[in-house]
Amino acid sequence: MTAFRDRLAKLLHHEAAGGVLLIISAALALILDNSPLAWLYDALLATPVIVQIGALAIDKPLLLWINDGLMAIFFFLVGLEIKRELLVGRLSSWQQASLPAISALGGMLAPALIYVAFTINSSDPVAIDGWAIPAATDIAFALGVLALLGSRVPPALKVFLLALAIIDDLGAIIIIALFYTADLSLISLAIGAVGAAILIGMNLAGVTRLAPYFLIGLVMWVCVLKSGVHATLAGVVIALTIPLRAENAEGQSPLRLLEEALHPWVILGIMPVFAFANAGVALTGLSFADLLAPIPLGIALGLFIGKQIGVFGFAWIGIKLGLCQLPAGVAWSQVYGIALLAGIGFTMSLFIGTLAFADPEHAAAVRLGVLFGSTLSGVLGYLVLRLSIRTEVPRTSPATT
Repeated sequence: MTAFRDRLAKLLHHEAAGGVLLIISAALALILDNSPLAWLYDALLATPVIVQIGALAIDKPLLLWINDGLMAIFFFLVGLEIKRELLVGRLSSWQQASLPAISALGGMLAPALIYVAFTINSSDPVAIDGWAIPAATDIAFALGVLALLGSRVPPALKVFLLALAIIDDLGAIIIIALFYTADLSLISLAIGAVGAAILIGMNLAGVTRLAPYFLIGLVMWVCVLKSGVHATLAGVVIALTIPLRAENAEGQSPLRLLEEALHPWVILGIMPVFAFANAGVALTGLSFADLLAPIPLGIALGLFIGKQIGVFGFAWIGIKLGLCQLPAGVAWSQVYGIALLAGIGFTMSLFIGTLAFADPEHAAAVRLGVLFGSTLSGVLGYLVLRLSIRTEVPRTSPATT
């Protein structure tokens, strides 16, 4: 029994574990939603969950608790990672951040433009609202596919993908805040802003105990949930107020402590649950023509073609203009492989899809396009990287030649 637990722990700590669990969760959702148990899958997600304290009540189906609640924790972790990377990590200087930043910009613009090209003349006037769906990258899935290649992957290549995905997440946060906000409740938003100000004041005052941040952050999340701004953004704001350089009574950075503690729960728990809840799509009656409809085709081509053009094309332009440089030990074919992996939108694209379209008809089209485009990107990206890592001679940096 001990040996089994040790093997299981080793398996779960593998870099590819998160990506594998996402695949299993999505596959399980697809199987259930296309089986005699489809009613059970739908009923589970529609289960009403009510939390009430006095006059304050939050009444949502289980699916929205997952999308608004659990995903707020995911974005909280993303916020922690962004803050650390910007202050002391891979994005703390322009020299380090320039290549992934320029690539990420292209990786958001090109997919969005391709989607718009396929939907702008559509007979469905609402279709254009999904323009940001193919602009996202699923960092856990992409890193999981890269991890399948093992130790042969140049460290600089993994750093490039990680930085690219983090900047991509930052772009997704900005897009959600600016373009996917419903009618605002100014009172709720004002109370949430007061909570944010208190958290900032605590940070400046050197408060390192996490309990006060959690209590005020919970109130702030409820206020943002009620305000019309998507509740996941509260997680990002709260994360940015957690102290990084200050040390608690045990001599640890609160931000690093939280990041390390949350990471396995988010990657191995929250993200697979989200994938299970949002990847189910009934395939009965669907034909190849359904994939060619504007929304699924725009999403699929945005992820598969747009990410290639955007990430690789902007990286090439940036390097040729002298704005950034190719990392030592990384070949152009490997950058192309990373550009393909960036097309794995999966959970992030599905999440933005839930914000863009609320009705079931559009939701099915979104899932179809995301699953198809992400699968193509992941498979071809893996094959390209496997071949390029095997055949390319590592490039040496100018300082060592």
